[in-house]
Amino acid sequence: MIVPGWPPPKGYSNGRSGRGRMLHVGGQIGWNPQGVFAEGFVAQFAQTLDNVLAVVRAAGGTVEDLAEMTVFVTDMASYRGARKELGAVWRERLGTYYPAMALVAVTELFEPKALVEIQAVAYLGDSP
Repeated sequence: MIVPGWPPPKGYSNGRSGRGRMLHVGGQIGWNPQGVFAEGFVAQFAQTLDNVLAVVRAAGGTVEDLAEMTVFVTDMASYRGARKELGAVWRERLGTYYPAMALVAVTELFEPKALVEIQAVAYLGDSP
């Protein structure tokens, strides 16, 4: 969504609407199905996105069904320092599609090795 008079968003959308069955994706972290964490911030971000997308696809959805994501990171400096690499990870998985997003720094996540957690909302079956 573009808001008149605002600068265009970069790497997120100011807002998304949706129609269809609503899916709330619980907080996903950067481990694989065997519970092994990816090494490093960028790798954990990639695995976390993969996990979010796996939940959406398991429910019958696609990338374009994602309406909202909240990204929690334990080290904002790592996020800022890896923006180019994170952009490449994003484009490999979501192309140029951006849901409404928030990025939040937290002191820690429940799993001690987790560096990133993402929760999301999707509208399945009738994307705008």
